[in-house]
Amino acid sequence: MKVIPIYIEAGISGFESPAAEYKELGLSLDQLIIRHPNATFIGQAIGHSMQGIGIFDGDILIVDRSLTAKNGDVIVANYNGCFVCKILDKPQARLLSASQQFAPVNIKPEDTFQLEGVVTQSIRLHHPVPDLLACLH
Repeated sequence: MKVIPIYIEAGISGFESPAAEYKELGLSLDQLIIRHPNATFIGQAIGHSMQGIGIFDGDILIVDRSLTAKNGDVIVANYNGCFVCKILDKPQARLLSASQQFAPVNIKPEDTFQLEGVVTQSIRLHHPVPDLLACLH
């Protein structure tokens, strides 16, 4: 990935062309945000229940299956056939939202529950990508 550093000052005089300082730093976005490539998948958040921790509708989630989920981790799970992104409350076997508008969900023995991974990163798209869901499948 090529990085173009842009330095913007508050002055009126303008700023030098970003191309004048063009550098290749040899960084890969994959290397920066994905620790375990063979155990990582990408999903898209849908809904508003996680806004309290900064995950908004349409955000991209980086989910690592190799990590052991700890109490308080943000996780992706298959809960009764639906993929959900929630905060894990291990001691009380609950899934918590990051919004007061959504009640905690108790995981009962009769529920189907499969932890899919721990959310390690979320990425906000400030300019929506057309057909993003089609790209992720």
